[in-house]
Amino acid sequence: MKQRIAVLGAGPMGLAVAYQLARDGHQPIVFETDDRVGGMTAAFDFSGLTIERYYHFHCISDHAFLKILEELGIADKMRWVETKMGYWYQDRLQPWGNPVALLKFRGLSLVAKFRYGLHAFLSTQRNDWKPLDPIEATNWIKRWVGAEAYEVLWRRLFDYKFYDYANNLSAAWIWSRIRRIGRSRYNLFREKLGYLEGGSETLLQAMRAAIEAHGGQIRLKSPASQVIIEEGKVRGLEVAGQTEIFDKVISTIPLPYVPRLIPDLPPDILERFQAVKNIAVVCVIVKLRKAVTENFWLNINDPEMDIPGLVEYTNLRRLDRHIVYVPFYMPGEHPKFAEPDQAFHDKVRRYLKKINPGLIDEDFIALHSSRYRYAQPICDPGYLDRLPPAALPVKGLWVADTSYYYPEDRGISESIDFGRSLARQATA
Repeated sequence: MKQRIAVLGAGPMGLAVAYQLARDGHQPIVFETDDRVGGMTAAFDFSGLTIERYYHFHCISDHAFLKILEELGIADKMRWVETKMGYWYQDRLQPWGNPVALLKFRGLSLVAKFRYGLHAFLSTQRNDWKPLDPIEATNWIKRWVGAEAYEVLWRRLFDYKFYDYANNLSAAWIWSRIRRIGRSRYNLFREKLGYLEGGSETLLQAMRAAIEAHGGQIRLKSPASQVIIEEGKVRGLEVAGQTEIFDKVISTIPLPYVPRLIPDLPPDILERFQAVKNIAVVCVIVKLRKAVTENFWLNINDPEMDIPGLVEYTNLRRLDRHIVYVPFYMPGEHPKFAEPDQAFHDKVRRYLKKINPGLIDEDFIALHSSRYRYAQPICDPGYLDRLPPAALPVKGLWVADTSYYYPEDRGISESIDFGRSLARQATA
């Protein structure tokens, strides 16, 4: 039976939900607050260049992403590139990301290098993450790599992404990041990452077109103000002062918004949503006349820089100008999140000129900051067990966001996979 289903949020997960619902013969109607689809994958006009607000890349293990490209007929837009990693440490740019680079790395003893390499290798071979779920990540890493390697290669990543939460993260969540990047290699010494011609916008517009072609709708600048629940069952939505009736509602917006949107949930469920914490991000995008380095990834351990790394995007996807993403992560309640864009722009200029002294002021064509309050969930030990189930104890109501594919990171492929599964569950 054809069902009229509201989908809240037009990020990759929300679009995947609507895409699957429409393919299965239902009528999804997507409500999005923004003026464009995509969420954190949405593009903007950066001084004449259409580019994503936040950087994205793809790994050869992103099966759900590659599958939907085939279904949409855009698999020929996929490009794979051999990329490089670097490490900025002790005012020196060093190669990184393979056994030879590890052995040659200046600043670590041979024993520390061996322990670090062994831990990284075994993490890529592990498949069962559940034993790591209750374990605290920093202690887990220290036990494997030792205090020396932790201090040089890990500590600043934790400190400048999670701040006060750095010592209460799940080892399973950290492991999944090590494993994903490790499995992006097509041999022990070479890394291969992918991008879509036209960026994520190519996928987003193809998904939107497929949803609408199958009878679905996407309503931009249309935030839902409340999910209406009567007698333990979803009745519909309040949108722009009007009530719209739906058979079911599937929310993919960030969990911290849920208590305000669905205040009639049982109190214990509301408390579980309110307990979810997230890291915010101020992501500075720089357009330059020349490259900073030859690396896509650059890890950073420098007492003068309050970032754990940066991404030189045009060392993956070639463009007319050089594009660098410099993300500043922090808890949303941290005073730094309220600082003006110019404060971040000044830091970025200084940092990039330190890494590459050949850069001068005239090389900086444009800088832009994007901010996202709920960029990444803070996944402490036992995280998943404390989330309410996606199928809530209200008939016809499902709620999830990127938190729900823990321990995996917030990626496009994971959002697509989970969103399609959620749509099937809701209509089973």
